Amino acid sequence: MLRAGVEAGRIEFTSEFPERLDAEFAFVAVGTPPSAGGSADLGAVREAVASLLKCLPPGAIIVNKATVPVGTGDLVEALAARGGASSIAVVSNPEFLQEGTAIDNFLRPDRVILGSSNAAAVERTATLFDALGAPIMRVDTRSAEMVKYAANAFLATKISFMNEIATICEQMGADAQAVARGIGADDRIGPRFLGAGLGWGGSCLPKDTQSLAHLAAAHGAHPQLLRAVMQVNQDQRRLVVSKVRAALGDLERRRVLVLGAAFKPGTDDTRFSPAIELAQLLQTEGAEVVVHDPVVSAERILSLAPGVRVADDIVSGAEGADAIVVATEWPQFRALPFAELAAVMRERVIVDGRNLLDPAAVAAAGFQYRCVGRPAVEQHTPVVEARALAGTSR
Repeated sequence: MLRAGVEAGRIEFTSEFPERLDAEFAFVAVGTPPSAGGSADLGAVREAVASLLKCLPPGAIIVNKATVPVGTGDLVEALAARGGASSIAVVSNPEFLQEGTAIDNFLRPDRVILGSSNAAAVERTATLFDALGAPIMRVDTRSAEMVKYAANAFLATKISFMNEIATICEQMGADAQAVARGIGADDRIGPRFLGAGLGWGGSCLPKDTQSLAHLAAAHGAHPQLLRAVMQVNQDQRRLVVSKVRAALGDLERRRVLVLGAAFKPGTDDTRFSPAIELAQLLQTEGAEVVVHDPVVSAERILSLAPGVRVADDIVSGAEGADAIVVATEWPQFRALPFAELAAVMRERVIVDGRNLLDPAAVAAAGFQYRCVGRPAVEQHTPVVEARALAGTSR
């Protein structure tokens, strides 16, 4: 798509701002990483806007796609007024793209949010999205900015809620996946984001939930629910480590293969990845950690988790391993080569941090199986026999 646009003369890339930018619209789509205190860092937004104000023609519209704290649109308008560019309007247009499906998300959005104090600017911006055929919601600037934070915080809450229910299910002998199907069938709730496991990560949910909680506290609100959502999410990593410990005992010098490094399938993004954090926690307890991911480079994995060994494939990574932990739900992990794994592992333990595998199939292959929110399944083959099949002992 990019190549076709460039060849047709419709797309041009540059790393410099011209003296004059002959544009009706300027979309700001820069990063807003978390600062040390938890708030969103607006440095890149300020820099982009300052550069645009020097070169945009009168009457142009700055459209903000970045995830920014409520009130940023007012800030940009104030910068424009102070810079003598009061004719330049500002519209908030938060993005709702998901890594791995971003193009489809853009072309088939659930809704388009446009917020501004300038109604004429909103209507001009709306014409850009008419061809998508999606509902266009016109709101004030601050509400548009809040929509993005509220949406991500709600998704994070939904996941953390299901993880807490999964913990209760384990104690009560219920199956969290069956419970998720049951409540997800309620159209008031819906089936998405109800997977129990290691919890959420990536570049949006952690940053935006933390930023919203920080913003709320800074303005005198008390975001108890948001703080609990974040705490439950952190606890999920430790919960999975405890399952590995329960299966193996002391983790000192135990070898564990972690399947996955990306925060979710379909991307090589490792920002706030639960898989990476899990590997680090296992290392802290003295385990020898091997990581395999079908997409993430060895260089990136080692930069985030120094001291792990990176494996090119699942079987070589499992050589001499005492346990395998499924940490990212890559589809290629659904059908593990159990016979080959049994031949090279010291112990037959699989801890499924994403509830990706079929417990009956894992147990039938002679592995002890532990997951999240469902009862543990012991292997059908005794441990001593498994060790004999592996041809090694601790």
